[in-house]
Amino acid sequence: MKPLHLDQLRTLVAVVDLGSFDAAAAHLHVTQSAVSQRIRALEDSAGRILVRRDRPVSPTASGEALLRTARQMLHLEESLGHELGGGDDEAGGHVALAVACNADSLATWFLDAMAAVHASGRVVFDVRREDESLSTDLLRRGEVMAAVTSEAHPVQGCRSLPLGAMRYLACASPSFVGRHLAVGSPASGLGRAPVVDFDRSDGHQSRHYRRLTRRDPTGPRHYVPSSHDHLRAIGAGLGWGLLPEQLAAPGLASGDLVELSPDRPLDVPLYWQHWKLHSPALDALTDAVRDTASAALRPPGRP
Repeated sequence: MKPLHLDQLRTLVAVVDLGSFDAAAAHLHVTQSAVSQRIRALEDSAGRILVRRDRPVSPTASGEALLRTARQMLHLEESLGHELGGGDDEAGGHVALAVACNADSLATWFLDAMAAVHASGRVVFDVRREDESLSTDLLRRGEVMAAVTSEAHPVQGCRSLPLGAMRYLACASPSFVGRHLAVGSPASGLGRAPVVDFDRSDGHQSRHYRRLTRRDPTGPRHYVPSSHDHLRAIGAGLGWGLLPEQLAAPGLASGDLVELSPDRPLDVPLYWQHWKLHSPALDALTDAVRDTASAALRPPGRP
C-alpha cells in the first residue's frame, strides 16, 4: 500500500461521518470534485473500494479498517497540535475524544470521569450512548476510540481493562406489587406481569427472570429509553424492571420502591476498551475512568 496522506484520510472520515460527498466538501471547504479525487486516490492506494456510494455513504469492510487508522492518525495530529500549542487556545485548540458508554453508566458515574479530565485541560467529548453489549461494534468500525463495554475480549488494536461490576436490583412500586404479585408464586406472577425495558437491546429483565425460573417472561413490555425515566416508569407502577443500585437506593429507602428479589441481584461486569496509542488526553480519560469506576462499581465477586 502506498503512503497515506492526511488530507485523504480526513476526507474519508468526513464523507463517512457526514454521509455524502457534498456535505464533506462543504465541511472541508473544498469542491465535490476534490473530495471525489481524494477518495479515488485513497482507494487506488489501498487497491480496493473503501466506501459505498449510497445515501448515506457507508464504509466497506476495508473502509472500516482504514477508518480506524485514519481516526487514530488524525487524533494524534490533533493531540500534537494541542501539545505544541501550549497555552494558546487558537494554536492548541481542543482535543476531541469520541467514546461509547451505556446509559446507566452515564447516569451514575461516567460523567464524573469526564468532568475530571475536562477540568485538567482543553478536551471535548463526543459521547455515543450504546448498550454495553453492543458498544464494541463502534470500536470495530472506528467510530469511537474507547468504550465502556461488557465484552472482556479486546477488539483488534485495543486494550481491555476491567472496571468492576454494576449491580442491578429487580424493583417495582408497592402498588404494582399489590396488583400483580399479591396472589400465587411471586416468580410466576413476575413472569406474567408488565415489564419496563430500557429499549429493545435491554436484556436485563429477561436475563434476571431466566435466572429465577429458567423461562422467559411473557408479560407485556414497555420501552422507556432513558435511565432516569426508566426509574420513574417503574416507580409509577407501569411495570417491574432492573435498576442500578445507585438509582434504586433512594426509592428503596423511602418505600417508593420494593426490591423483588433481595437475594438475587444481577451483577454486570464492565470493561474499558481503548485504542492502543499514546495520547495524553485518552490516557488521562482512562486514568479517570478507572479511578471513578473503582469507587462506583463493585469488584467482581463482592457480595
